[in-house]
Amino acid sequence: MKIWISGIAVDDQAKAFDFYTNKLGFKVKNDIPMGEHRWLTLVDPNNENGTELSLEPNIHPAVPPYNAHLKKDGIPITSFAVDDLESEYQRLKALDVIFTQEPTDAGDYKIATLDDTCGNLIQLIQLG
Repeated sequence: MKIWISGIAVDDQAKAFDFYTNKLGFKVKNDIPMGEHRWLTLVDPNNENGTELSLEPNIHPAVPPYNAHLKKDGIPITSFAVDDLESEYQRLKALDVIFTQEPTDAGDYKIATLDDTCGNLIQLIQLG
């Protein structure tokens, strides 16, 4: 068994599309109109057949308060691995990405947390 798709609920799919592709650098795998919303999945551009990230509309009534509480408490919804956290942090800061936690040593790894502008905090992690 392996993970095929993992989803993140976003408050604006168009805004999320822009942020996750143009700032974070993910590549579109699926972008299929579904009425008012889209089936929108992204992949690592270096692994197009890898795990997909689904940008889901946060239309279920439980999702907005859940996301808001996590964000208020500073809890990231997910983590993305990077090879060089400091370089990625500097690249994203130059693109005006807002970080709620600057790069920090955390034992055997380094972490930073950013705001995806669509209702979520995302943790970046450099392992080892």
